[in-house]
Amino acid sequence: MSKQEPVSFFEFTQKYSDEDVCREHLFHLRWPSGFKCPKCGNESHYQIKRGSLYQCTACKYQASVTAGTVMDKSRIPLVKWFWAAHMVACDKRGCSAMMLKNKLGISYKSAWYLLKRLQTAMMERDWEYTLSGTVELDDAFFGSANEGGKRGRGTSKAKVVVGLSLTEKGNPKYIKMEVADDLTADSIVTFAQRNIMSGATISTDAYASYKQLQNNGYAHESKVFNPKVDKEHLKWLHTIVSNAKALINGTFHGLDKKHLDLYLSEFCYRFNRRFKPEELLNRLLFSCLSGLKISYAELTL
Repeated sequence: MSKQEPVSFFEFTQKYSDEDVCREHLFHLRWPSGFKCPKCGNESHYQIKRGSLYQCTACKYQASVTAGTVMDKSRIPLVKWFWAAHMVACDKRGCSAMMLKNKLGISYKSAWYLLKRLQTAMMERDWEYTLSGTVELDDAFFGSANEGGKRGRGTSKAKVVVGLSLTEKGNPKYIKMEVADDLTADSIVTFAQRNIMSGATISTDAYASYKQLQNNGYAHESKVFNPKVDKEHLKWLHTIVSNAKALINGTFHGLDKKHLDLYLSEFCYRFNRRFKPEELLNRLLFSCLSGLKISYAELTL
């Protein structure tokens, strides 16, 4: 993956102000060793239609850099895709659809759909990674409760299961967050099996649903959560969850449960790559190229 030195948004927009420049950059991300026909595997091609299509010299298949990807058949110019990707990937505060609308000069509907496709690419990319070693595991609640509703784990707020792997020195490494229908033992174990490597040591509070982890391939350590007695227990996980809530309330001003997973995935994507800021943009663009196309209808069903 090629690196890109961190630059200001102004410098970035000056560099990527032309469709051909953006297309050439995507070409090298998608085919770093040179063009390879998606249909027959032939490595020889020529460009047609002012360079926007690449035709295989063997089977005559015509490919574009965005065909079959998150950006496929988008009416938004590549320049604006690049600018949006820069804003979403490189600002730890995130970027709302309204901000994209104002910055890119597009409709709110187009900005919202663009943001959801970027977030979907982030989510799909992080599916490939699992937590290992020592992992802190807890649940959190996002959004507003129904008026007069219950508090704690009986709340009507969106329930989220959170896993955080730690380094050997006990510092945060990688994080995973998923919205859950409930916090039963089955839901907790399902999250763990999908996101945590078998054999990991999982640290939790004393909630009963976590007890089943030890029967499903994990070493389990639990403590009654009391911050006045043990300030270190699950300290990093709670800190990062607070940051995620601040992002959602500050940048996105709250949101509905339906798309919460996408916003949490965006937060996790940036957090998990926080030590390589120079690679954030190219990694997101590559994720868009390797991600699956998703329709507006699929997002609004």
